Amino acid sequence: MIKINENYQKLSANYLFAEIANRVTDYQKNNPDQKIIKLGIGDVTEPLVPSVIEALHKGVDDMGNRESFYGYGPYEGYEFLRSSIADFDFKKRGININPEEVFISSGAKEDTANFSEVFSQDTKIAITDPVYPVYIDSNVMFGRTGSYQNNHYQNVLYLDCTADNQFKPDLPKEKVDLIYLCFPNNPTGQVATKKDLQMWVNYAHQNKALILFDAAYEAFIQDEELPHSIFEIDGADEVAVEFRSLSKTAGFTGTRLSYTIIPDKVHIYDQEGHSHQLNKIWLRRQSTKFNGVPYIIQKGAAAVFTDKGRSEINQQIQYYLDNAKIIQEGFRSLDIEFTGGDNSPYIWLKTPNSISSWDFFDLLINQCQVVGTPGAGFGRCGEGYFRLSAFGNKNNIREAMERIKKLKIC
Repeated sequence: MIKINENYQKLSANYLFAEIANRVTDYQKNNPDQKIIKLGIGDVTEPLVPSVIEALHKGVDDMGNRESFYGYGPYEGYEFLRSSIADFDFKKRGININPEEVFISSGAKEDTANFSEVFSQDTKIAITDPVYPVYIDSNVMFGRTGSYQNNHYQNVLYLDCTADNQFKPDLPKEKVDLIYLCFPNNPTGQVATKKDLQMWVNYAHQNKALILFDAAYEAFIQDEELPHSIFEIDGADEVAVEFRSLSKTAGFTGTRLSYTIIPDKVHIYDQEGHSHQLNKIWLRRQSTKFNGVPYIIQKGAAAVFTDKGRSEINQQIQYYLDNAKIIQEGFRSLDIEFTGGDNSPYIWLKTPNSISSWDFFDLLINQCQVVGTPGAGFGRCGEGYFRLSAFGNKNNIREAMERIKKLKIC
């Protein structure tokens, strides 16, 4: 008799964004003539920039000629792309990251989820609340957590992020082994200073802990004083792994490419306390379970790491940030509290009149056909909050905010 992995039964029935999609589909079936504006899932709307399209075509041409045809590629990614990333994203900022420390993958979601399997089952994890669901769900699937009680999993240290601490987690009061951090944050849109990150790096050194740092939204940072990478922090290259993605940076949500930075200096330990290079362990994992990102996609991605490509992409980043300003202005006019939107594509708002986050979701879709993301889906501390995404057509963003204003919800 084939049996289920019992850990899957600890999960809620639906992944957060799948649940939202189901509710939207049901509403659309019952209201086929209504125009729904979706500001929930963080999916981009603007097309790939010309430099990327040109490079993708070149990749297709390469695959059409015997002399330039590529079959299986390197598990860790082609050297031309890894070198471009190391030079453009890191060395230009004075960060000494080498190509062999860069791993090309198909998505930061996949990598942040898959990374949990290289650590022992008794690894003590610390996760912010609210949190991107994949971090916690992947650990549940692996069997690292206990049962789900009072909106929290047992055997997990939750780091509350509330208005009282400006949605920035405080250091744990107990020892943990693995720490998940995301800045600019999904869902709150909050950013971290160098001082904030130095505090976490110091903690990791003191406790032989590892930081998994999700920097998927670093391209949206406009404040020159804010770090784009945890590796701008002294000592981080010994205690941190960084995840980056082209999904939001360059509109690759449907094209799929990400990259994970694992410095050679990062080590993890066996039961006897002997250290092992994490870079090599991850390569071993990838070579067993992953056959690499297609050459054509990597060829297109390489255009992102050129001056011309980045100039084109920055225009799209600004387009989405302008959308965020429209949302901000709308909520200011309604006197609704929010954070995010300045260095992030997400706006995290306090639901008016103490309405629950799922009730607010129902209110918006039923009365003004606008879809957002209930804060409760990100954790216990997310209740009473709501996330809106600035990814979308600018005219739709304006229309959505006008519809919300007409609700007179304050």
